[in-house]
Amino acid sequence: MSLTEVQYQREQSIDADEFIDLLKRSTLSERRPVHDAERIAAMLQNANLIVTARKGGQLVGIARSLSDFAFCTYLSDLAVDEDHQKMGIGVKLIRETKRESPLAKLILLAAPAAIGYYPKTGMTNFSHCFLLDDVNDLIVKDK
Repeated sequence: MSLTEVQYQREQSIDADEFIDLLKRSTLSERRPVHDAERIAAMLQNANLIVTARKGGQLVGIARSLSDFAFCTYLSDLAVDEDHQKMGIGVKLIRETKRESPLAKLILLAAPAAIGYYPKTGMTNFSHCFLLDDVNDLIVKDK
């Protein structure tokens, strides 16, 4: 496949079923709620920066982000169809996402299997990240 056949574009929205299908064709479905279409639809509706890679109209890659376009862009989902991986699509999706938010730092949390990928793209490993999944895990000390 020639990379010239892949079209990159910013899209205002995409269909939840199309997104779920791509997640299943990538390795990202293992870490996303693909069996909860309502939650997937909300993820898409609330994202304000979606860059896609399409070949012949078919979605083969996506970068779904949340951005303020001034300080930070959180690239939440970077997914490429497994049949189209190792062709530069992922890094081009990152590039197009950064071009859409040039003033903002691009931030992402790597999936365990992808930790070795991002340094190869020129991204910097930053170890000062923290995660809170359940509000009940937060330690609040009363004074």
